[in-house]
Amino acid sequence: MRYKITFSYDGTLFHGYQKQIGYRSVEECFEKTLYDINNHTETKIFSSGRTDRGVHAIGQVAHFDLNIEITLYKLKCALNSLLPDDIHVNEVEIADDSFHARFLVKSKKYVYYLNVGEYNPLLRNYVYQFNHELDVDKMDLAIKDFIGVHNFKNFVSDDCVKDNYEREIYEAYIERERDIIKFVFVGNGFMKYQVRNMVGTLIKIGKGKIDSDAIKKIFEDDKNKKLIMTAKSEGLYLEEVRY
Repeated sequence: MRYKITFSYDGTLFHGYQKQIGYRSVEECFEKTLYDINNHTETKIFSSGRTDRGVHAIGQVAHFDLNIEITLYKLKCALNSLLPDDIHVNEVEIADDSFHARFLVKSKKYVYYLNVGEYNPLLRNYVYQFNHELDVDKMDLAIKDFIGVHNFKNFVSDDCVKDNYEREIYEAYIERERDIIKFVFVGNGFMKYQVRNMVGTLIKIGKGKIDSDAIKKIFEDDKNKKLIMTAKSEGLYLEEVRY
């Protein structure tokens, strides 16, 4: 039977979501746990997508198949009792055999938190401690240039090789509560470092290091990729996945 789960994790001590030999990953922790639950049978888990080292998730989604009979309540309890404390399964559902956590995604919502106030050591792994003022009005105007369908090749990691770099951003906006600036992006898909590079570019605009129309210039010409800065991973959260 196929199961769909919604879960959260603290990315601080993970080397990213994807399983990598010699490194601690979210995927590896799940597959070890599922091996024990599924009568010591190797069980693959398929998520909506990967997150980078240090990136957190509030509403990540995945699916897997089990050979055993188990109630949803018992499965959730078993997962949360066997998984490490920095992962928590929030919801377990029975899914149709045709459901795929990655290929059927309609949209994802990422949020990024940045502190422009005094350094806060308690939040150092969960909010980017930028600790300098930014021109939020300039950034709020510039972030709108991300909305729509664009070729994001210049905003992704150099080692991210895709057949198609075109993605659509449905929403992009900024909110501020005291010293915390929140960047919000909703789109049909995101690639490696894309959100962090978008935020980093906005930070440079807010600092006055590059012009307010820099985003348009980066889309237009590969030579302008040098204008990008990659924001730190700790401020980034996968908040929601929609199907």
